[in-house]
Amino acid sequence: MRTAEPGTTPDGPSAPDEHAAPRVHTATATATATDATAFVDAAGWPDVSAVPTASRLRTAVTAALVRRALDGLPLRARFAGSEDIGLGGPLIDVRDPTAFHARIGTHGLVGFGESYMAGEWDAPDLVAALTVLAGHAADLIPAPLQRLRGLWAPRHPHDERNTPDGSRANISRHYDLSNDLFALFLDDTLTYSSAVFRGFPASWDRLAAAQHRKIDRLLDLADVGEGTRLLEIGTGWGELALRAAARGARVTSLTLSREQRDLARERVREAGLDERVSIELCDYREARGRYDAVVSVEMIEAVGAEFWAVYFRALDERLDPGGRMALQAITMPHDRMLASRDTFTWIHKYVFPGGLIPSTEAIEETARAHTGLRLARRDAFGAHYAETLRLWRERFTERADEVEALGFDDVFRRLWTFYLAYSEAGFRAGYLDVQQYLFTKQNPAEGVGRP
Repeated sequence: MRTAEPGTTPDGPSAPDEHAAPRVHTATATATATDATAFVDAAGWPDVSAVPTASRLRTAVTAALVRRALDGLPLRARFAGSEDIGLGGPLIDVRDPTAFHARIGTHGLVGFGESYMAGEWDAPDLVAALTVLAGHAADLIPAPLQRLRGLWAPRHPHDERNTPDGSRANISRHYDLSNDLFALFLDDTLTYSSAVFRGFPASWDRLAAAQHRKIDRLLDLADVGEGTRLLEIGTGWGELALRAAARGARVTSLTLSREQRDLARERVREAGLDERVSIELCDYREARGRYDAVVSVEMIEAVGAEFWAVYFRALDERLDPGGRMALQAITMPHDRMLASRDTFTWIHKYVFPGGLIPSTEAIEETARAHTGLRLARRDAFGAHYAETLRLWRERFTERADEVEALGFDDVFRRLWTFYLAYSEAGFRAGYLDVQQYLFTKQNPAEGVGRP
């Protein structure tokens, strides 16, 4: 899964903050500025343990803006020592209003997430509360402040650009956390992208079959069968490559994660498919050879807008004339993508550095303008991602003791819970969607021009 920035609340007025990768292993808790953050290890989580210094005026203005934003929403916001605000609905319980407002006033959406990590606020039904916020994301900040977003919103760090070296570092920060961690909440296929279910509500015992259904749909779109030369961009832990090889395809699969590469190779060996599948530690820009088909699942979200054209050209160049490309991509509304594309968020800082979710317009326009690929089909199934995320989140929660046994502390577990709930809320609100695309490559004789 290459997500997710559902934008459950827009960034408030803020200043850029540090973006070093968090330390996630258990350490002795250190008492900090508030009772709520007493469990936070200050050495491992410096920006969570310390409430930022903010003037009384800034904090008061932030509190007024927060109250204005929440007062008309279908939820209840409870601030310690004061009456609930909102129209009624899921509860947001702010245990330390001073710290909560200081973080949001200083770091915007990053501060909102860090306040949750610090235990300064919580929600009995976190997904429901975040879904309300996601559904009103475009309206939470007053229009004048939205227009001045470029002045107050933190910008992406330069060293997180998705150059070849930057992409390797960004991918490693998420996917090289621990294969064992991912195995705790994924099903036996180790598939980290949206499944396709036969019906709702989804259940855990049907998740593996739903993942295979998703993979088979992509392979069918790409017409993968006996003898197909298939290039996969983004290996995951190898399930799609294994399934394609079982059809008789010869698969080259590229990843930037050493942890994923090693486990995927092990799974290929165990399946006896070494002669049909090659797993390579390789950037998509470094790929060579020609293929009948290309498949890429939730990889474009890690590419970055700066490199979308490069990504599509690279895949186009690897595809033989008449070939087919199947792409699965998380998408967001075009206007929200344009408004937030330059903003550094909590998701960037703690989950997916360098990522950006595209819009369907951005994907289709980039392919049209920079390649000979022609859009043949697009299918949306965002409700299936919401259910997939729910199953992952519930599994992660059920196995919290095992997560702890791997060396991940309370703050990390709150971080991961927030990330999964945050993403699920985006899909439930319709702020996010997920698409399966089919692009076909025309023959040169058809005369497709490129700018």
